[in-house]
Amino acid sequence: MGTFVQQVFNGLTVGGIYALIALGYTMVYGVMRLINFAHGDLCILGAFIGLTLLSGAAGSGHPGVALLLLAFVLAIAVVAAAGVLLEFVAYRPLRRADRLAAVVSALGASVLIENGIMIVWGPNVHVFPSGLLPETVWHVAGAAITFVQVLIILASVVLMAALYVFVHHTKFGTAIRAAAIDQDTARLMGINVNRVIVTVFVVGPALGAIGGLFVGVYYREAYFTMGWVYGLYAFIAAILGGIGNIPGAMLGGVLLGLFNAFAAGYISSSWQDAITFALLIGILLVRPTGLLGERVAEKV
Repeated sequence: MGTFVQQVFNGLTVGGIYALIALGYTMVYGVMRLINFAHGDLCILGAFIGLTLLSGAAGSGHPGVALLLLAFVLAIAVVAAAGVLLEFVAYRPLRRADRLAAVVSALGASVLIENGIMIVWGPNVHVFPSGLLPETVWHVAGAAITFVQVLIILASVVLMAALYVFVHHTKFGTAIRAAAIDQDTARLMGINVNRVIVTVFVVGPALGAIGGLFVGVYYREAYFTMGWVYGLYAFIAAILGGIGNIPGAMLGGVLLGLFNAFAAGYISSSWQDAITFALLIGILLVRPTGLLGERVAEKV
């Protein structure tokens, strides 16, 4: 029983991180039909931005919760700005081009950001300072649940719920959904599609920055290729739930985290990736559009 409960909390923690990052993929695809392969690297850029602030203050004393909140705010601001710049430079000139050109541009942007992180922070693994958050541990049914895990799970749920309300219950959220269905018709209805796209490239990277910093706080490390690893898992989570579907990205992230946790806990950590991807293939064979379906409209 203890192992089961432990893996549930481990899976929900990592799944919440996957879901936050996956939302960036699914929002961009929903509006632009573009897989933003640079998204994972933007997320880890947030982790390094936060790490720089925290490491600089760690030598002068206990960083404290207030400084950690400041690190999140700084990471969100920088990564959101980087997301807007990425859209303006790498994607906007290619909106009317073939999809392959946009994919190549996204891959090039990913490599550029990844190598930029390596140049600025170096190729070595960076360790987050200890004592950033209370080290409280609760013992539930034989499992050890840490304060960091509870914080990540609760914060992920709150952020995902806030995004869902924003997209489905606000006027601007309606504009986002309209642009996702048909940009030309949305323009005829008076919607500023450019503003919608910029907002998507603000909200998605901002959530990703939170997810990236959560990775650093949870695992207490960051390295320049980490964006590709977590970006891949988040992309798979988006596909699993239904690309372009915001609730699907949330569900896919949580399920993928649980799959990984149970595979590592009950079989072997060496086989968890193979088992997870095999299960993903099996689900997509049954439901090719993901568990909740693909909520985008193809022009014919």
